[in-house]
Amino acid sequence: MKKFVESEQSGRSMVEMLGVLAIIGVLSVGGISGYSKAMAKYKINQCLDQISTLIVNIRSVFVNQTSFADATTANIIALGIPTADMLNADGTAMVNPFNGAITITPGTGSTSFKVTYAGFDKNTCQSIALADWGAAASSGLISLQINNSTAHTWGGTDAALPLSIAKAATECANDTNTNSITWEYR
Repeated sequence: MKKFVESEQSGRSMVEMLGVLAIIGVLSVGGISGYSKAMAKYKINQCLDQISTLIVNIRSVFVNQTSFADATTANIIALGIPTADMLNADGTAMVNPFNGAITITPGTGSTSFKVTYAGFDKNTCQSIALADWGAAASSGLISLQINNSTAHTWGGTDAALPLSIAKAATECANDTNTNSITWEYR
């Protein structure tokens, strides 16, 4: 007498596998998007830290000087003021986390200095411009200028500090990585 063996199929169907792959794809896209946003936020925070550190270091070095006439990018690099993450590969220029240039120049009448960060997209420019740069003129901040707009000053009328969201949105209008921000400190 012959015995029939009943067999159960094991394994997955093609439809089930395609479903699993679709779920993995959706999760991957979400993960990549989240990673991109996290990296942008990290770079903005790193940029804010760099700016604050650079300003404090410049003010410390020039504390006994009568002017900031020698506050130039080349002199600042020669004095070793920038941190390693602010220098390009050969140490001859300063760059920010967004690979834009950092420049230092004497301010108006050499009684102040200017720090310019370039290479920001619109959203980054707005985030950095709206950061807390001091509660009043006593912080040492004289002005903040986005691109080549009017410099925003404490007590200014049309261009006042702290910067309004509307002004930041208007002045950081470039969608490409061509926005720049200049801070003038004493």
